Amino acid sequence: MRDLFERIKENKGPLGKWASQAEGYFVFPKLEGPISNRMSFRGKEVITWSINDYLGLANLPEIKAVDGAAALEHGAAYPMGARMMSGHTDFHEQLQNELAEFVEKEAAYLLNFGYQGIMSTIDALVSKDDIIVYDVDAHACIIDGVRLHMGKRFTFKHNDIESLEKNLERATKMAEQTGGGILVISEGVFGMRGEQGKLKEIVALKQKFNFRLLVDDAHGFGTLGKTGAGAGEEQGIQADIDVYFATFAKSMAGIGAFIAADKEIIDYLKYNLRSQMFAKSLPMVYVKGALKRLDMLRTQPELKENLWRNVNALQSGLKAQGFDIGTTTSCVTPVYLNGSIPEAMALVKDLRENHGIFCSIVVYPVIPKGLILLD
Repeated sequence: MRDLFERIKENKGPLGKWASQAEGYFVFPKLEGPISNRMSFRGKEVITWSINDYLGLANLPEIKAVDGAAALEHGAAYPMGARMMSGHTDFHEQLQNELAEFVEKEAAYLLNFGYQGIMSTIDALVSKDDIIVYDVDAHACIIDGVRLHMGKRFTFKHNDIESLEKNLERATKMAEQTGGGILVISEGVFGMRGEQGKLKEIVALKQKFNFRLLVDDAHGFGTLGKTGAGAGEEQGIQADIDVYFATFAKSMAGIGAFIAADKEIIDYLKYNLRSQMFAKSLPMVYVKGALKRLDMLRTQPELKENLWRNVNALQSGLKAQGFDIGTTTSCVTPVYLNGSIPEAMALVKDLRENHGIFCSIVVYPVIPKGLILLD
């Protein structure tokens, strides 16, 4: 038997092993100044490529005014306690109702954080007799949620409908034996690649298989669809998404998240989501801030239009210069390169120091070995 921490001392992990060379510059860097397309890094102005404030809301005076007024009125603590006990307010209900209407669902429920929220949603939706089938490129929060599942789970190749169908056949046979159901999980937009999930094709498989669909639309909410309601609206199948999830951290430039579904499902989840039942309520400063941000999403379509003008110009320009941006179909704009982690570090340092462009690097284990992704 050995000491528990012995392994940690010997193996820092695929990213941690670079800490002595990377920390403070390549990882855990400090961007300073107002959130904007230009900020300060180590005393120099840089163009910020890595900020996900898609609609430019973070530093708008009207947004900051609402945030500031809510903080002045309520402080950072109110309401105290979990929602079920003492942390529930009319404003939480108002935000839920407005979110449900915006994404065309019967009901919605607020989540304190996107990562823990979707983990808890997956955990609550399935029992040990159920089977999960999910995209192999799903975000880490989905993977961690699936790890909580005590039953069987299968992955299908990324956005590969034939692979999904084969795994649904396997899952169906197994569900017939266990007496359980099937949950399929995909993303509206895959945050690294920028590709939209093939939701329309997944939904079409409901004609052949009995399953429910959970979609993580963190990057599609506010950026895709005629009204900004996300990838489901963009692909014309919003009504066929059984459980819709999105976060406030991207297009809303805030903190928090939500799930939306039929009222019966939301009523069940709000009494069974452990991450919300046993955690403090989302503070009022974030709730009122989200109400303001959502109102701007609904009433100012020029925000999304301006985003897409910039996206189209950027992506067209990169492709014209010979850069590989993959097969993105969203505002997420990756640049793929081949090379090692030391080469990636040298490239990013050159961009920051000599060209005034603040990029981040994404490497293994987030993407396959041998690839570098500028984000």
